[in-house]
Amino acid sequence: MITKTFLKETKELLREGRVRITVIIVLMLLGVAVWISARQYQNVNAQYAMAKTAERAIWDNQGEKNPHSAAHYGTYAFKPKYPLSLVDQGVDKYAGTSIFLEAHKRNEAQFSAAADQTGLARFGDLTPDFILLFIIPLLIILLGYNSFTKEREMGTLTLLKSQGISSWKWLMGKWIALFFPIFIITALMFLVAGIVLNNLNDFGVFRWDSLLMMFVVYLGYYIIFINIVLLISSVTKKSGISLVVSLSIWILACLAAPKAASNIAESKHPYPTRQEFAANVLKDKKQGLDGHNPWSKEAKLLETQVLQEYGVDSLHQLPFNFDGYRMQKGEEHEAEVYFKHYNYLKEQFTQQSKVYRGLAAISPYLPTRFLSMALAHTDYATHWDFADAAEAYRINAQKFLNDNFAENSSYGEWSYRADAETWKELPAFDYDPPKLESILDQNASNMGILGVWLVASFGILLFTTKTV
Repeated sequence: MITKTFLKETKELLREGRVRITVIIVLMLLGVAVWISARQYQNVNAQYAMAKTAERAIWDNQGEKNPHSAAHYGTYAFKPKYPLSLVDQGVDKYAGTSIFLEAHKRNEAQFSAAADQTGLARFGDLTPDFILLFIIPLLIILLGYNSFTKEREMGTLTLLKSQGISSWKWLMGKWIALFFPIFIITALMFLVAGIVLNNLNDFGVFRWDSLLMMFVVYLGYYIIFINIVLLISSVTKKSGISLVVSLSIWILACLAAPKAASNIAESKHPYPTRQEFAANVLKDKKQGLDGHNPWSKEAKLLETQVLQEYGVDSLHQLPFNFDGYRMQKGEEHEAEVYFKHYNYLKEQFTQQSKVYRGLAAISPYLPTRFLSMALAHTDYATHWDFADAAEAYRINAQKFLNDNFAENSSYGEWSYRADAETWKELPAFDYDPPKLESILDQNASNMGILGVWLVASFGILLFTTKTV
Protein backbone atom coordinates (compact mmCIF):
# COMPACT_ATOMS: atom_id res chain seq x y z
CA MET A 1 0.00 0.00 0.00
CA ILE A 2 2.83 2.38 0.84
CA THR A 3 4.61 1.71 -2.45
CA LYS A 4 1.42 2.05 -4.52
CA THR A 5 0.53 5.35 -2.85
CA PHE A 6 4.07 6.63 -3.31
CA LEU A 7 4.08 5.77 -7.03
CA LYS A 8 0.62 7.29 -7.54
CA GLU A 9 1.53 10.56 -5.80
CA THR A 10 4.86 10.78 -7.62
CA LYS A 11 3.24 10.28 -11.03
CA GLU A 12 0.68 12.97 -10.26
CA LEU A 13 3.41 15.41 -9.24
CA LEU A 14 5.44 14.69 -12.37
CA ARG A 15 2.40 15.20 -14.59
CA GLU A 16 1.81 18.71 -13.23
CA GLY A 17 3.64 21.35 -15.26
CA ARG A 18 3.69 23.84 -12.38
CA VAL A 19 5.56 21.35 -10.24
CA ARG A 20 8.18 20.62 -12.88
CA ILE A 21 8.71 24.32 -13.60
CA THR A 22 8.94 25.17 -9.89
CA VAL A 23 11.47 22.42 -9.17
CA ILE A 24 13.60 23.51 -12.15
CA ILE A 25 13.50 27.13 -10.97
CA VAL A 26 14.52 26.14 -7.42
CA LEU A 27 17.39 24.02 -8.74
CA MET A 28 18.55 26.87 -10.97
CA LEU A 29 18.39 29.33 -8.05
CA LEU A 30 20.39 26.94 -5.87
CA GLY A 31 23.00 26.50 -8.59
CA VAL A 32 23.36 30.25 -9.12
CA ALA A 33 23.45 30.87 -5.35
CA VAL A 34 26.21 28.28 -4.81
CA TRP A 35 28.20 29.69 -7.73
CA ILE A 36 27.89 33.28 -6.44
CA SER A 37 28.79 32.22 -2.89
CA ALA A 38 31.79 30.20 -4.12
CA ARG A 39 33.11 33.19 -6.07
CA GLN A 40 32.60 35.45 -3.07
CA TYR A 41 34.28 32.91 -0.79
CA GLN A 42 37.31 32.75 -3.08
CA ASN A 43 37.54 36.54 -3.39
CA VAL A 44 37.23 37.19 0.33
CA ASN A 45 39.77 34.52 1.24
CA ALA A 46 42.20 35.85 -1.38
CA GLN A 47 41.83 39.32 0.16
CA TYR A 48 42.24 37.81 3.64
CA ALA A 49 45.49 36.04 2.70
CA MET A 50 46.83 39.15 0.99
CA ALA A 51 45.92 41.47 3.88
CA LYS A 52 47.30 39.09 6.51
CA THR A 53 50.62 38.72 4.69
CA ALA A 54 50.93 42.44 3.94
CA GLU A 55 50.08 43.52 7.49
CA ARG A 56 52.54 41.08 9.01
CA ALA A 57 55.26 42.32 6.65
CA ILE A 58 54.54 45.91 7.73
CA TRP A 59 54.81 44.89 11.39
CA ASP A 60 58.03 42.91 10.91
CA ASN A 61 59.74 45.71 8.95
CA GLN A 62 59.18 48.66 11.29
CA GLY A 63 62.91 49.04 11.82
CA GLU A 64 64.45 50.30 15.03
CA LYS A 65 61.75 51.84 17.16
CA ASN A 66 60.70 52.43 20.75
CA PRO A 67 58.51 49.44 21.77
CA HIS A 68 55.77 51.71 23.07
CA SER A 69 55.68 53.57 19.78
CA ALA A 70 55.25 50.16 18.11
CA ALA A 71 52.40 49.45 20.52
CA HIS A 72 50.59 52.59 19.37
CA TYR A 73 51.48 51.82 15.75
CA GLY A 74 49.47 48.62 16.16
CA THR A 75 48.52 45.82 13.81
CA TYR A 76 45.39 44.02 12.60
CA ALA A 77 43.69 40.72 13.40
CA PHE A 78 41.83 39.41 10.36
CA LYS A 79 38.87 37.05 10.49
CA PRO A 80 38.97 34.37 7.80
CA LYS A 81 35.98 33.37 5.69
CA TYR A 82 35.01 29.87 6.75
CA PRO A 83 34.10 27.27 4.12
CA LEU A 84 30.54 26.56 5.26
CA SER A 85 29.76 30.27 5.01
CA LEU A 86 29.29 29.33 1.35
CA VAL A 87 26.05 27.65 2.53
CA ASP A 88 25.06 30.05 5.32
CA GLN A 89 26.58 33.55 5.51
CA GLY A 90 24.95 34.23 8.87
CA VAL A 91 25.99 37.51 10.48
CA ASP A 92 29.34 37.76 8.67
CA LYS A 93 27.92 40.44 6.41
CA TYR A 94 27.31 42.71 9.40
CA ALA A 95 29.92 41.70 12.00
CA GLY A 96 33.11 43.10 10.47
CA THR A 97 36.22 41.35 9.20
CA SER A 98 39.20 42.89 11.03
CA ILE A 99 40.10 44.34 14.43
CA PHE A 100 42.79 46.99 14.92
CA LEU A 101 45.03 46.02 17.84
CA GLU A 102 46.66 48.96 19.63
CA ALA A 103 47.82 50.08 23.06
CA HIS A 104 45.28 51.12 25.72
CA LYS A 105 42.19 50.37 23.66
CA ARG A 106 40.03 47.42 22.63
CA ASN A 107 38.50 48.09 19.24
CA GLU A 108 35.51 46.46 17.61
CA ALA A 109 35.55 44.63 14.29
CA GLN A 110 35.43 46.94 11.27
CA PHE A 111 34.85 46.88 7.53
CA SER A 112 31.65 44.84 7.36
CA ALA A 113 30.40 43.93 3.89
CA ALA A 114 27.04 45.57 4.62
CA ALA A 115 28.72 48.95 5.18
CA ASP A 116 30.14 48.89 1.66
CA GLN A 117 26.91 47.96 -0.13
CA THR A 118 24.44 50.24 -1.84
CA GLY A 119 20.78 50.69 -0.99
CA LEU A 120 19.89 47.88 -3.41
CA ALA A 121 21.28 45.42 -0.84
CA ARG A 122 18.11 45.97 1.19
CA PHE A 123 16.27 43.78 -1.31
CA GLY A 124 18.36 40.81 -0.15
CA ASP A 125 21.07 38.58 -1.53
CA LEU A 126 20.64 35.35 -3.42
CA THR A 127 22.38 32.94 -1.07
CA PRO A 128 21.98 29.19 -0.44
CA ASP A 129 20.71 29.77 3.11
CA PHE A 130 17.92 32.05 1.81
CA ILE A 131 16.73 29.31 -0.52
CA LEU A 132 17.16 26.57 2.08
CA LEU A 133 15.34 28.45 4.83
CA PHE A 134 12.59 30.20 2.89
CA ILE A 135 12.14 28.89 -0.66
CA ILE A 136 12.23 25.13 -0.09
CA PRO A 137 9.52 25.30 2.63
CA LEU A 138 7.43 27.17 0.05
CA LEU A 139 8.14 24.36 -2.41
CA ILE A 140 6.94 21.85 0.20
CA ILE A 141 3.69 23.81 0.50
CA LEU A 142 3.25 23.87 -3.27
CA LEU A 143 3.83 20.12 -3.57
CA GLY A 144 1.80 18.98 -0.59
CA TYR A 145 -1.01 21.43 0.21
CA ASN A 146 -3.61 19.29 -1.62
CA SER A 147 -2.30 15.83 -0.70
CA PHE A 148 -5.48 14.93 1.20
CA THR A 149 -7.92 17.62 0.07
CA LYS A 150 -7.75 16.45 -3.54
CA GLU A 151 -9.00 13.02 -2.41
CA ARG A 152 -12.10 14.68 -0.95
CA GLU A 153 -12.62 16.95 -3.94
CA MET A 154 -12.25 14.13 -6.46
CA GLY A 155 -14.43 11.74 -4.45
CA THR A 156 -11.74 9.07 -4.10
CA LEU A 157 -11.63 9.26 -0.30
CA THR A 158 -14.95 7.42 0.05
CA LEU A 159 -13.76 4.73 -2.35
CA LEU A 160 -10.51 4.26 -0.44
CA LYS A 161 -12.35 3.98 2.89
CA SER A 162 -14.73 1.37 1.46
CA GLN A 163 -11.72 -0.77 0.56
CA GLY A 164 -10.52 -0.73 4.19
CA ILE A 165 -7.37 1.28 3.54
CA SER A 166 -4.78 1.38 6.32
CA SER A 167 -4.54 5.04 7.41
CA TRP A 168 -0.89 4.97 8.43
CA LYS A 169 0.23 3.17 5.26
CA TRP A 170 -1.71 5.65 3.15
CA LEU A 171 -0.10 8.49 5.09
CA MET A 172 3.40 7.06 4.75
CA GLY A 173 2.98 6.69 0.99
CA LYS A 174 2.00 10.34 0.68
CA TRP A 175 4.69 11.42 3.13
CA ILE A 176 7.47 9.61 1.25
CA ALA A 177 6.21 10.98 -2.08
CA LEU A 178 6.50 14.53 -0.67
CA PHE A 179 9.80 13.92 1.14
CA PHE A 180 11.60 12.24 -1.78
CA PRO A 181 11.94 15.28 -4.14
CA ILE A 182 12.87 17.55 -1.21
CA PHE A 183 15.54 15.06 -0.14
CA ILE A 184 16.96 14.86 -3.68
CA ILE A 185 17.10 18.66 -4.09
CA THR A 186 18.71 19.22 -0.68
CA ALA A 187 21.18 16.35 -1.05
CA LEU A 188 22.18 17.59 -4.51
CA MET A 189 22.78 21.11 -3.22
CA PHE A 190 24.91 19.95 -0.27
CA LEU A 191 26.84 17.49 -2.43
CA VAL A 192 27.69 20.22 -4.95
CA ALA A 193 28.66 22.57 -2.11
CA GLY A 194 30.90 19.88 -0.60
CA ILE A 195 32.62 19.15 -3.91
CA VAL A 196 33.16 22.87 -4.55
CA LEU A 197 34.57 23.45 -1.05
CA ASN A 198 36.76 20.38 -1.24
CA ASN A 199 38.48 21.89 -4.27
CA LEU A 200 38.87 25.42 -2.91
CA ASN A 201 41.41 26.96 -0.57
CA ASP A 202 39.75 26.31 2.78
CA PHE A 203 42.56 27.22 5.21
CA GLY A 204 42.22 23.82 6.87
CA VAL A 205 38.81 24.29 8.53
CA PHE A 206 36.45 22.56 6.06
CA ARG A 207 35.09 19.28 7.39
CA TRP A 208 32.70 16.92 5.67
CA ASP A 209 31.15 15.93 9.01
CA SER A 210 30.12 19.55 9.67
CA LEU A 211 28.52 19.73 6.21
CA LEU A 212 26.74 16.42 6.86
CA MET A 213 25.44 17.68 10.20
CA MET A 214 24.11 20.82 8.53
CA PHE A 215 22.40 18.62 5.92
CA VAL A 216 20.74 16.61 8.71
CA VAL A 217 19.55 19.81 10.42
CA TYR A 218 17.93 21.09 7.25
CA LEU A 219 16.35 17.70 6.56
CA GLY A 220 14.81 17.83 10.04
CA TYR A 221 13.51 21.33 9.29
CA TYR A 222 11.89 20.16 6.06
CA ILE A 223 10.37 17.08 7.69
CA ILE A 224 8.66 19.37 10.20
CA PHE A 225 7.23 21.46 7.36
CA ILE A 226 6.14 18.31 5.50
CA ASN A 227 4.32 17.13 8.62
CA ILE A 228 2.64 20.51 9.10
CA VAL A 229 1.55 20.79 5.46
CA LEU A 230 0.13 17.24 5.41
CA LEU A 231 -1.57 17.87 8.75
CA ILE A 232 -3.27 21.01 7.41
CA SER A 233 -4.28 19.19 4.24
CA SER A 234 -5.78 16.35 6.28
CA VAL A 235 -8.01 18.60 8.46
CA THR A 236 -9.23 21.05 5.80
CA LYS A 237 -11.92 20.30 3.24
CA LYS A 238 -10.79 22.53 0.34
CA SER A 239 -7.40 22.79 -1.36
CA GLY A 240 -7.67 26.57 -1.47
CA ILE A 241 -8.16 26.77 2.28
CA SER A 242 -5.27 24.35 2.83
CA LEU A 243 -2.99 26.50 0.65
CA VAL A 244 -3.93 29.74 2.43
CA VAL A 245 -3.46 28.21 5.90
CA SER A 246 -0.11 26.63 4.91
CA LEU A 247 1.14 29.94 3.52
CA SER A 248 -0.01 31.69 6.70
CA ILE A 249 1.97 29.20 8.79
CA TRP A 250 5.03 29.84 6.58
CA ILE A 251 4.70 33.60 7.04
CA LEU A 252 4.34 33.24 10.81
CA ALA A 253 7.15 30.71 11.19
CA CYS A 254 9.73 32.16 8.79
CA LEU A 255 9.00 35.89 8.82
CA ALA A 256 6.90 37.04 11.78
CA ALA A 257 8.29 34.79 14.54
CA PRO A 258 12.01 35.63 13.98
CA LYS A 259 11.25 39.37 13.93
CA ALA A 260 9.05 39.13 17.01
CA ALA A 261 11.68 37.07 18.84
CA SER A 262 14.35 39.65 17.98
CA ASN A 263 12.21 42.54 19.25
CA ILE A 264 11.27 40.73 22.46
CA ALA A 265 14.87 39.72 23.19
CA GLU A 266 16.13 43.26 22.56
CA SER A 267 13.44 44.83 24.76
CA LYS A 268 14.06 42.41 27.66
CA HIS A 269 17.87 42.52 27.51
CA PRO A 270 18.96 45.66 25.63
CA TYR A 271 22.54 46.51 24.77
CA PRO A 272 23.85 49.92 25.90
CA THR A 273 24.24 52.51 23.17
CA ARG A 274 27.71 53.09 21.73
CA GLN A 275 27.89 56.42 23.59
CA GLU A 276 26.85 54.85 26.92
CA PHE A 277 29.36 52.03 26.49
CA ALA A 278 32.23 54.43 25.72
CA ALA A 279 31.31 56.68 28.67
CA ASN A 280 31.20 53.74 31.10
CA VAL A 281 34.57 52.45 29.89
CA LEU A 282 36.15 55.90 30.21
CA LYS A 283 34.74 56.34 33.72
CA ASP A 284 36.25 53.05 34.92
CA LYS A 285 39.55 53.78 33.20
CA LYS A 286 39.90 57.03 35.14
CA GLN A 287 39.41 55.20 38.43
CA GLY A 288 42.59 53.20 37.95
CA LEU A 289 46.17 53.53 36.83
CA ASP A 290 46.99 55.53 33.71
CA GLY A 291 50.29 54.21 32.39
CA HIS A 292 51.06 57.52 30.68
CA ASN A 293 50.57 59.68 33.79
CA PRO A 294 53.46 59.26 36.28
CA TRP A 295 52.06 61.99 38.59
CA SER A 296 48.67 60.46 39.33
CA LYS A 297 47.80 59.10 42.78
CA GLU A 298 47.70 55.51 41.45
CA ALA A 299 51.11 55.92 39.77
CA LYS A 300 52.69 57.28 42.95
CA LEU A 301 51.16 54.41 44.96
CA LEU A 302 52.58 51.88 42.48
CA GLU A 303 55.97 53.63 42.66
CA THR A 304 56.02 53.36 46.46
CA GLN A 305 55.05 49.67 46.37
CA VAL A 306 57.76 48.79 43.83
CA LEU A 307 60.47 50.71 45.70
CA GLN A 308 59.55 48.91 48.93
CA GLU A 309 59.43 45.53 47.15
CA TYR A 310 62.93 45.92 45.71
CA GLY A 311 64.35 47.72 48.79
CA VAL A 312 65.70 50.74 46.91
CA ASP A 313 65.30 54.50 47.33
CA SER A 314 65.12 55.61 43.72
CA LEU A 315 63.48 54.44 40.49
CA HIS A 316 66.90 54.68 38.87
CA GLN A 317 68.11 51.89 41.15
CA LEU A 318 65.52 49.40 39.90
CA PRO A 319 66.83 46.59 37.66
CA PHE A 320 64.29 47.58 34.98
CA ASN A 321 62.78 50.70 33.44
CA PHE A 322 59.90 51.71 35.70
CA ASP A 323 58.26 53.62 32.82
CA GLY A 324 57.75 50.37 30.91
CA TYR A 325 56.62 48.58 34.09
CA ARG A 326 54.09 51.33 34.88
CA MET A 327 52.72 51.28 31.33
CA GLN A 328 52.27 47.51 31.54
CA LYS A 329 50.36 47.86 34.81
CA GLY A 330 48.22 50.53 33.15
CA GLU A 331 47.55 48.14 30.27
CA GLU A 332 46.50 45.44 32.73
CA HIS A 333 44.06 47.82 34.43
CA GLU A 334 42.58 48.91 31.11
CA ALA A 335 42.32 45.28 29.97
CA GLU A 336 40.30 44.49 33.11
CA VAL A 337 38.00 47.43 32.38
CA TYR A 338 37.38 46.25 28.84
CA PHE A 339 36.91 42.68 30.05
CA LYS A 340 34.26 43.86 32.52
CA HIS A 341 32.25 45.86 29.99
CA TYR A 342 32.55 43.42 27.10
CA ASN A 343 31.59 40.66 29.48
CA TYR A 344 28.38 42.57 30.17
CA LEU A 345 27.68 42.69 26.44
CA LYS A 346 28.26 38.94 26.25
CA GLU A 347 25.92 38.38 29.19
CA GLN A 348 23.23 40.38 27.38
CA PHE A 349 23.86 38.29 24.27
CA THR A 350 23.54 35.10 26.33
CA GLN A 351 20.28 36.30 27.86
CA GLN A 352 18.93 37.23 24.44
CA SER A 353 19.87 33.78 23.16
CA LYS A 354 17.88 32.23 26.02
CA VAL A 355 14.87 34.29 24.98
CA TYR A 356 15.27 33.06 21.40
CA ARG A 357 15.41 29.47 22.61
CA GLY A 358 12.35 30.03 24.77
CA LEU A 359 10.43 31.33 21.76
CA ALA A 360 11.64 28.52 19.48
CA ALA A 361 8.50 26.61 20.41
CA ILE A 362 6.53 28.92 18.11
CA SER A 363 8.71 28.31 15.05
CA PRO A 364 11.10 25.56 13.86
CA TYR A 365 12.86 28.28 11.85
CA LEU A 366 14.63 29.66 14.95
CA PRO A 367 16.54 26.54 16.13
CA THR A 368 17.32 25.63 12.51
CA ARG A 369 18.73 29.09 11.82
CA PHE A 370 20.88 29.10 14.94
CA LEU A 371 22.21 25.59 14.29
CA SER A 372 22.95 26.40 10.65
CA MET A 373 24.93 29.54 11.51
CA ALA A 374 26.80 27.80 14.33
CA LEU A 375 27.85 24.92 12.06
CA ALA A 376 28.93 27.42 9.39
CA HIS A 377 30.95 29.45 11.97
CA THR A 378 28.95 32.53 10.96
CA ASP A 379 26.99 33.09 14.19
CA TYR A 380 27.52 35.75 16.85
CA ALA A 381 29.03 33.19 19.25
CA THR A 382 31.88 32.51 16.81
CA HIS A 383 32.33 36.23 16.21
CA TRP A 384 32.57 36.81 19.98
CA ASP A 385 35.11 33.99 20.19
CA PHE A 386 37.18 35.61 17.43
CA ALA A 387 36.99 39.02 19.13
CA ASP A 388 38.06 37.50 22.47
CA ALA A 389 41.00 35.73 20.78
CA ALA A 390 42.05 39.02 19.17
CA GLU A 391 41.85 40.78 22.54
CA ALA A 392 43.92 38.07 24.23
CA TYR A 393 46.53 38.47 21.48
CA ARG A 394 46.48 42.27 21.93
CA ILE A 395 47.08 41.94 25.68
CA ASN A 396 49.98 39.52 25.15
CA ALA A 397 51.45 41.75 22.44
CA GLN A 398 51.35 44.80 24.75
CA LYS A 399 53.06 42.81 27.50
CA PHE A 400 55.74 41.67 25.05
CA LEU A 401 56.42 45.28 24.02
CA ASN A 402 56.26 46.82 27.49
CA ASP A 403 58.49 44.07 28.93
CA ASN A 404 61.02 44.71 26.17
CA PHE A 405 61.03 48.41 27.03
CA ALA A 406 61.30 47.75 30.78
CA GLU A 407 64.02 45.10 30.59
CA ASN A 408 66.31 46.71 28.01
CA SER A 409 66.37 50.38 29.05
CA SER A 410 66.87 52.55 32.11
CA TYR A 411 64.36 54.79 33.86
CA GLY A 412 63.69 57.91 31.79
CA GLU A 413 65.44 56.48 28.73
CA TRP A 414 62.68 57.28 26.23
CA SER A 415 65.25 57.41 23.46
CA TYR A 416 65.60 53.61 23.66
CA ARG A 417 65.11 51.84 20.32
CA ALA A 418 64.48 48.11 20.03
CA ASP A 419 66.39 46.17 17.40
CA ALA A 420 64.77 45.86 13.97
CA GLU A 421 64.51 42.08 14.43
CA THR A 422 62.53 42.41 17.68
CA TRP A 423 59.13 42.61 16.00
CA LYS A 424 59.56 39.21 14.35
CA GLU A 425 59.73 37.62 17.81
CA LEU A 426 56.05 38.38 18.37
CA PRO A 427 54.04 35.39 17.02
CA ALA A 428 51.51 36.17 14.28
CA PHE A 429 47.83 36.19 15.23
CA ASP A 430 46.08 32.95 14.39
CA TYR A 431 42.51 31.92 15.17
CA ASP A 432 40.90 28.50 15.08
CA PRO A 433 37.07 28.41 15.27
CA PRO A 434 35.27 26.04 17.67
CA LYS A 435 35.27 22.35 16.71
CA LEU A 436 32.11 20.48 15.71
CA GLU A 437 31.88 18.70 19.06
CA SER A 438 31.98 22.02 20.92
CA ILE A 439 29.37 23.55 18.60
CA LEU A 440 26.97 20.65 19.13
CA ASP A 441 27.48 20.85 22.89
CA GLN A 442 26.78 24.60 22.93
CA ASN A 443 23.67 24.13 20.76
CA ALA A 444 22.25 21.08 22.54
CA SER A 445 19.11 23.04 23.47
CA ASN A 446 18.48 24.04 19.84
CA MET A 447 18.90 20.42 18.76
CA GLY A 448 16.53 19.34 21.52
CA ILE A 449 13.91 21.88 20.46
CA LEU A 450 14.17 20.77 16.83
CA GLY A 451 13.79 17.17 18.02
CA VAL A 452 10.65 18.08 19.98
CA TRP A 453 9.22 19.74 16.86
CA LEU A 454 9.93 16.57 14.87
CA VAL A 455 8.36 14.19 17.38
CA ALA A 456 5.36 16.44 18.09
CA SER A 457 4.59 17.09 14.41
CA PHE A 458 4.84 13.37 13.58
CA GLY A 459 2.68 12.43 16.55
CA ILE A 460 -0.08 14.93 15.76
CA LEU A 461 -0.02 13.99 12.08
CA LEU A 462 -0.38 10.26 12.81
CA PHE A 463 -3.16 10.87 15.32
CA THR A 464 -5.06 13.19 12.97
CA THR A 465 -4.90 10.95 9.90
CA LYS A 466 -6.62 8.14 11.78
CA THR A 467 -9.79 10.22 11.67
CA VAL A 468 -9.53 11.11 7.97
